[in-house]
Amino acid sequence: MPRGDSDPSATHQPEAFSSLSLPSALQDNLASLGYLAMTPIQAASLPPILRGRDVIGQGKTGSGKTAAFGLGLLSTLEVARFQVQGLVLCPTRELADQVAEELRRLARMLANVKILSLCGGAPLGPQLNSLSHGAHVVVGTPGRIEEHLRKGSLDLSSLAVLVLDEADRMLDMGFQAALDAIVAATPTTRQTLLFSATYGDSVRPVAERLLREPVTVEVASTHDEQSIRQHFHQVADEPARLAALRQLLLHYRPESSVVFCNTKRETQAVADELVAMGFSAEALHGDLEQRDRDQTLIRFANKSLSVLVATDVAARGLDIDALDAVFNYQIARELEVHLHRIGRTGRAGARGVACTLLTENEAYRLGRLEAFLGERLPVEPLPGRADSGQQPFQPRMATLQIDAGKKQKIRPGDVLGALTNGDDAIDGDQVGRIKVLDRSAYVAVERGIAKQALTTLSAGKLKGRSCRVRRIGR
Repeated sequence: MPRGDSDPSATHQPEAFSSLSLPSALQDNLASLGYLAMTPIQAASLPPILRGRDVIGQGKTGSGKTAAFGLGLLSTLEVARFQVQGLVLCPTRELADQVAEELRRLARMLANVKILSLCGGAPLGPQLNSLSHGAHVVVGTPGRIEEHLRKGSLDLSSLAVLVLDEADRMLDMGFQAALDAIVAATPTTRQTLLFSATYGDSVRPVAERLLREPVTVEVASTHDEQSIRQHFHQVADEPARLAALRQLLLHYRPESSVVFCNTKRETQAVADELVAMGFSAEALHGDLEQRDRDQTLIRFANKSLSVLVATDVAARGLDIDALDAVFNYQIARELEVHLHRIGRTGRAGARGVACTLLTENEAYRLGRLEAFLGERLPVEPLPGRADSGQQPFQPRMATLQIDAGKKQKIRPGDVLGALTNGDDAIDGDQVGRIKVLDRSAYVAVERGIAKQALTTLSAGKLKGRSCRVRRIGR
């Protein structure tokens, strides 16, 4: 890491948020959200961030880094000055949307704070219109931010805080030139916060160039052998992988799981095969249209899709709670990526399972992984029986799409009310997550009442208007 101070709080137990010198509105909101004790990366990074220091934070997905840099950024805002004072750069639209949503939650008791998301894959026109009305904080992907700078629609001359979130992945995805152009448009007096899951040769020179005497914070993974059970299973050959994956899915029967593949082509092929077997599965890779990506992730998050088959690039930065299992179709090509994969299960104190398939020809990869982790990783027989007669399981929820959203002033409460009131009302306990986007809304309902819910919404009205409603997914 670049030369700089190490924060002594990195070795202390997490402290209460109330010990920080945060504005009272942020403190009150943290209490209302139930955010009491800081995670290790928050306890280590927030004090130097609040002192105005540049910070390099290294921590895995789920470590709480968004709240760390988010609280630091929000605490510096001059709300009366309607200019872009904070910029958060993320590698993917999905991560940017998650970060923007979390910042809005953290800022909800700060009066009149505007947080704007600017990402590729979304129409440029509405973004131009939103920018014309000003914003305090912008969250976006490097390519789209650079495009707005070229058009003159985004002014970063008043920027106080620049955040690079998942910096290693942004560089892996080829955003170096865009990052350089964006940084050139910011004041040299800015505070820079760099958060990354890894700190390799690609990130080091960027950090040395952009940060001034940074405080470096590195926290250990929040997972251990008690929270994640790792299993390694050898298969006879390449065709045997799919049968082994089926056997593992039928044995563990996870409500939500991710299957990691090393290539986009394999991701789609595995997802198609699982669907043909009767599983609820979808692929997530870089060739998908943005609408399909959004719908897949919404269904996976609301429990109406059981298995997500993904490449590492597509899945990086996704914040999926309560992931029961991870299946590595092969050992990851990069050893650190293996840790990112398995770290998606066993979070928030829950137990998780991580299973890895390998052929005899991949024994050398297992040996390298053992050396990297510093532990022996025994190969086990597959659990259960391939001919057990168990049938593929289906998710407990189904998703309905409504052709109205924020632009039509639709709120989650409107959708819930339309489902739970009237002659054909359904029980509120049978309704799951509701996600409202600009021009559409998605609601999860229990699978057994999906048809009734579809009829209820189609026959009723939202904000005084009739809406088209359809069920999406299988």
